[in-house]
Amino acid sequence: MPRHQTETCPRCQQPFECKMGSITLCHCSSVALNKAQRDYIAKRWDACLCHACLLAIAADASLLTQGVPAERQP
Repeated sequence: MPRHQTETCPRCQQPFECKMGSITLCHCSSVALNKAQRDYIAKRWDACLCHACLLAIAADASLLTQGVPAERQP
């Protein structure tokens, strides 16, 4: 049976349902991120982000290139 659990987003501190056990149903699989955006997330957080935070990062024009400033924080 798929594992679903309530997590807290490390970026905004809001709770969300994580569907790690059925990744194709998870909100994260529906947000398109480029390599720079994925790198930005990986450098800052070790846990999954909520849908709203993933969408905000996906929409952030400053993260559309590989030159993401290391010191930038949301």
